[in-house]
Amino acid sequence: MKTILSLIRHLLVTANFFILGVVILSGLAGCQQNNPAKYTSWEVYRGDDGSNAYSQLDQINTKNVNQLKVAWVYRTGDPSENTTLECNPIIIDDALFGVSPKLKAFALNAKTGAVRWEFDPFPKDSKEGGISRGLSYWRSGKDQRIFLFASNKLIALDATTGKQIMDFGENGYVDLNKDLRGKEGLAFHEDVKNSSPGIIYKDLIICGSLVGENYESSPGHIRAYDVRTGKKKWIFHTIPEPGEFGYDTWQKESYKTVGGCNAWSGLSLDAKRGIVFAATGTPAFDFHGGERTGQNLFGNSVIALNAATGKLIWYYQVSHHDLWDYDLPSPPNLVTIKKGNKKVDAVAQITKQGFIFLFDRETGTPLFPIEEKPVAVSKMPGEQSWSTQPFPSQPLPLSRQKFDESIITDISPQAHDFVLREIKKYSWGDLYLPPTLDGIIQMPGFRGGAEWSGACVDMETGIMYVGINDIPNIVQLEPVGSEVDLFENLSMQKAGNLLYMRNCSACHGEDLKGNGQFPPLLQIGQRLKPVEVENVVEKGRAMMPSFSKLSDEERIAIISYLFKINGDKKYKNTIAANVAISEQKTRTRYRIKGYSQLLDQDGFPGVKPPWGTLNAVDLNSGDILWKVPLGQYPELAEKGKIATGTQLFGGGIVTAGGLIFIGASKDEKFRAIDKISGKLLWEYQLPAGGYATPAAYQVDGKQFVVIAAGGGGKQHTKSADYYIAFTLP
Repeated sequence: MKTILSLIRHLLVTANFFILGVVILSGLAGCQQNNPAKYTSWEVYRGDDGSNAYSQLDQINTKNVNQLKVAWVYRTGDPSENTTLECNPIIIDDALFGVSPKLKAFALNAKTGAVRWEFDPFPKDSKEGGISRGLSYWRSGKDQRIFLFASNKLIALDATTGKQIMDFGENGYVDLNKDLRGKEGLAFHEDVKNSSPGIIYKDLIICGSLVGENYESSPGHIRAYDVRTGKKKWIFHTIPEPGEFGYDTWQKESYKTVGGCNAWSGLSLDAKRGIVFAATGTPAFDFHGGERTGQNLFGNSVIALNAATGKLIWYYQVSHHDLWDYDLPSPPNLVTIKKGNKKVDAVAQITKQGFIFLFDRETGTPLFPIEEKPVAVSKMPGEQSWSTQPFPSQPLPLSRQKFDESIITDISPQAHDFVLREIKKYSWGDLYLPPTLDGIIQMPGFRGGAEWSGACVDMETGIMYVGINDIPNIVQLEPVGSEVDLFENLSMQKAGNLLYMRNCSACHGEDLKGNGQFPPLLQIGQRLKPVEVENVVEKGRAMMPSFSKLSDEERIAIISYLFKINGDKKYKNTIAANVAISEQKTRTRYRIKGYSQLLDQDGFPGVKPPWGTLNAVDLNSGDILWKVPLGQYPELAEKGKIATGTQLFGGGIVTAGGLIFIGASKDEKFRAIDKISGKLLWEYQLPAGGYATPAAYQVDGKQFVVIAAGGGGKQHTKSADYYIAFTLP
């Protein structure tokens, strides 16, 4: 390689070879890292280190896309009950690497779909699983590795054979629960996973995390590990410790007790500058901040770190002291835009609020003005909400940011009247209306605006394409904890009921009937055994996080309640009860009554359509170029309600062939859309919802597009286990 580079440099002095030399030199330089100078491979999650999901391949284009056919289908073989697939596969040469609903890693022949190897990180017949949005790849000479997150483990695999590399970490893996809090932290079990892949910088894998969102959750610190040994090389505290910048934006002891502020959606990398970019989530607990008074850095922030050392370069907090679960839902997009006659390397961050923030990549200086505007002040006991929030001047918001009677659904008079009666129970108003005990209508809801599926950017034009949800949520708080002093003498079933109400009812309902977003638990004994439920409570599964912080007695009590198991065993003074009792003396904690949307009597969103849209935004000018509904409800389409859109979960990719490929919609279709006009050019009915980001790649001169079709998830459509690739005849 050095000899070739030296030869090219020599040729550059000759004018006749100047252009050829620049092209070849830049191409070879790109081969030395995961981010190719030309966007023709898919070796990194979301296509490139900048997270732009862009492909320069143009064999499939606007003129021939309607000829697309299924090239191959791969089924992982996993049971498909209450699972989902959100994986964006990576392609290395002619091998495709992905993850199953049960977190098995696999390698396929990218041309035929034939299996090369599979690796299951869990014991046979294990009920463990979760969500994985992708894998990481590193190579040095003949050493090629795939990195997989499973439960609390970071695992390194031989990319050629799929065998676990046993001298990586301890016993073949890095335990993400270790080395997270300092010695002064609380001595309870950490519960850290990762649903998004790490980013590779030289010989480091840099990782965010998936942590809980309730009291006593783990902190979301960002860490880097040696790709060969698994040794931790650095850590950046997203909840600062004493002496660190940002420590004074919290209460004195917050770094010991508060969780969240995690880069759960993945990371982006400017390898040339050696800068890694993160977008963080909300501090825990999401909807009431009485135990985390202050601005709460680095929650809800875009962060630029030195990739080699983890040192802070710059940050920008897009929501102060968040009370709405407005996590930054996707990794920053690293783009190059034009400001006047000058090209600027920039960072673009989409948000659940429907904003797009743009910053100079090196300095963090906003590229469009951002104004701190006064917002409503919380009246909740113990709360000290922040009095202002940042609003970018451009681009304009992509979702509605205010609820009032003028946007109540109009799909039928009956639906309108039903929602009109329903909203009278709650308060509503502008963005950043604080949650209350009586309840508010939050618009946009905490599912977006934008979501984890992120945005794709045409790197030739600087135009961003992003799916947007436009559905309100109902957020109502209620106090918890007043009953804990009764636990000592309660029967197991009664203790289990109280623990269920505290930990489970927000998702599964106080009446065990679910809430449309999460499944019911009534008659759970007809589907699962007590030991299986206990395993899920402890280790998590699919969308459900682990509740490993609960003691054995607490889990047994919940099982007793769910399965109506009789017995006279008494609830004992466990660690959790003692903690709750001591805190009850000094403060009141709150929980959200349910993760529910504002819906009509038939379960359709309670606001006027469209409810899900695909948007084109020119990042150079800040202009919105077009907005089109994405997805349909067949039962409404039959009545002429075609342009409704649906809730969206799953990303799009944009190609030089003039196309956007995207699944995401609840109608389970995979679509190709003209990137200039937003016009639908092709669609395919998937066997299950495509709630993942596709990938585009080329093998033996032939272009393919592949998508994971696993259904399930927050769309609550049927679950499955498909990967489907398409190509031209």
